[in-house]
Amino acid sequence: MKKKFKLQDLDCANCAAKMEDAIKKIDGVTNASVSFMTQKMVIEADDSRFDEIMKEVVAVCAKVEPDCQILM
Repeated sequence: MKKKFKLQDLDCANCAAKMEDAIKKIDGVTNASVSFMTQKMVIEADDSRFDEIMKEVVAVCAKVEPDCQILM
């Protein structure tokens, strides 16, 4: 499953790159893209575990950029 999300308050391109790298390491994620310029995130992950994976994504993003919100 591939889903797009809008990001709010992502402050820098470096943080976006760190978030992308961390998300790609999550078990079940096949691909991830985080764009600072467009403030968007695209995640491709296992359909059956997508909600569980998204909880991990939110936690990882909060560690890198505490003010950033993922709008679903």
